[in-house]
Amino acid sequence: MKRKDFHFDLPEELIAQSPIYPRTNSRLMILDKGSGGISHSYFYNLCNLLKKGDLLILNDTRVLPARIYGEKVGSGITIETLLLEQKEKDIWEILTKPGRRAKTGTIIKFGGGILTAEIIGITDGGNRLAKFSYGANNSCNINFYDVLDRVGQVPLPPYIVESLEDDERYQTVYSRELGSSAAPTAGLHFTLEMLDELQQMGVEIAYVTLHVGLGTFRPVKVDDINEHRMHSEHYVLPERTADMIRQTKEKGGRVIAVGTTSCRTLESAVGDDISSIKACSGDTDIFIYPGYKFRVIDGLITNFHLPESTLIMLVSAFAGYKNTMNAYNEAIKERYRFFSFGDAMIIL
Repeated sequence: MKRKDFHFDLPEELIAQSPIYPRTNSRLMILDKGSGGISHSYFYNLCNLLKKGDLLILNDTRVLPARIYGEKVGSGITIETLLLEQKEKDIWEILTKPGRRAKTGTIIKFGGGILTAEIIGITDGGNRLAKFSYGANNSCNINFYDVLDRVGQVPLPPYIVESLEDDERYQTVYSRELGSSAAPTAGLHFTLEMLDELQQMGVEIAYVTLHVGLGTFRPVKVDDINEHRMHSEHYVLPERTADMIRQTKEKGGRVIAVGTTSCRTLESAVGDDISSIKACSGDTDIFIYPGYKFRVIDGLITNFHLPESTLIMLVSAFAGYKNTMNAYNEAIKERYRFFSFGDAMIIL
């Protein structure tokens, strides 16, 4: 298939700039992947669409306050830094702006000096490698993430231009494993009260971790999508989750992934059949597009994604290409809100 096959014209005013209050008040499109039928509801009615014996898989990653503004030692120039990926202890791949001001050997101080970065290298793609130091003699009693909480900001996607009053609205209520550059946005619609209600009605809840990289926003540039190469992201599938998946399948229940990140984790962790799924961790660059045979999930909860993105390609693989594009056209017609702070769709 071609990249242009996944294009659609999205009015700019449908790009959500702020989250809905409360979280569960988002609209919810219901797509029957068998018939292609579409109906409309609200996320607070999710309980009516699930049933006892279903298993929801949530990604419990937490977004790092990865955007930090510092001062270049010797010049006083402000440099914006974005943490991308931890390479070793205290060594990170970063983006810097302006990049030309961050040559190898540059020292950047943040928060008046409580955090310092030295540029120690430049990657093939032009990103920087930085070694961070913090606290007195980098004492083992000082936690890098605690320092980052003091000086950093949660980085919002580039299509959100409005500021966020409460950074927790760009975190899921169940986030706990620090490491993402972006939120697993399908999970933003849940509240703890809703999760409790689901469990009381017999829906099981299990967790995976996939740390979302900024590559999730990287556009597909090749015309033939078969030639696209995905960015790599770190994931963890706990033993309890693997056990619950096997048990759910054995009992005839449905495994429903909350978000494309949960889906990619599960499909990365399974072998030829569901009995092979077990606790594991590693890095995945799995690219799911139409023609892919799903081995784990029976349902998917997802937001509405960018045109020509790997995310809409994944949705098309699960729901069917024609069904997906029809659903997106319907969402535009019905004025659904798109992208990270937008509305949701459940595919069953």
